[in-house]
Amino acid sequence: MTDPQPRRGARAEPLPAILQSLGLAAALQQPLQQYLDELEKWNRAYNLTAIRDRDEMVVRHVLDSLAVLPTFAPDLERSELRLLDVGSGGGMPGLLLAIVRPHWRVTVLDGNGKKARFLRHAVRALALSNVEVAEARVEDWQSPQPFDFIISRAFAALADFVSLSGHLLAADGRWLAMKGKVAPAELEALPEGLVIEAIHPLEVPGLHEARSLVVVRRHQAKTT
Repeated sequence: MTDPQPRRGARAEPLPAILQSLGLAAALQQPLQQYLDELEKWNRAYNLTAIRDRDEMVVRHVLDSLAVLPTFAPDLERSELRLLDVGSGGGMPGLLLAIVRPHWRVTVLDGNGKKARFLRHAVRALALSNVEVAEARVEDWQSPQPFDFIISRAFAALADFVSLSGHLLAADGRWLAMKGKVAPAELEALPEGLVIEAIHPLEVPGLHEARSLVVVRRHQAKTT
């Protein structure tokens, strides 16, 4: 995963107020802060992210990841929803979504050994029993069960993302590609048989840059 480049001006509002605005419990502040503590500590040795400033991390990692939550409706409260985060890097967005949705089953996948080691450490440190870590290239990895959603954040071009992970998605599942500005050429390069279901603009508190979530599904033939 390639981090969005840090820029001045991204400043976090108080986390409790942000959690409240997202309809999340104030008690989630502690595990989210602990996640950031672990990320900062490991980042000094493993260079997991180019972002060093704590406020920047809150905005560009935590809030950017959680901004996708409203687009999951009506699946937010769905029990045992299966989510795969491809190219998870430092756990964005997979670990953060697993923290705030403990009833989901989340797999975070990354082929980089150092990043996978951090992911396994973070899962242990935060006692995330709903998370599995996979260290592999997505095109080579197999799962015993397909996923309801496959998400990525700055992992690859849209066509590559869906092509490499297609064998892991349930027949009626959705790909979720987190993007900045969405380039028309990238949408037009989508493989045959797939359709853009929606493009959701994302609101990230404290960040004044374009953020979008592109939702892709398989074409479903009309029945008569």
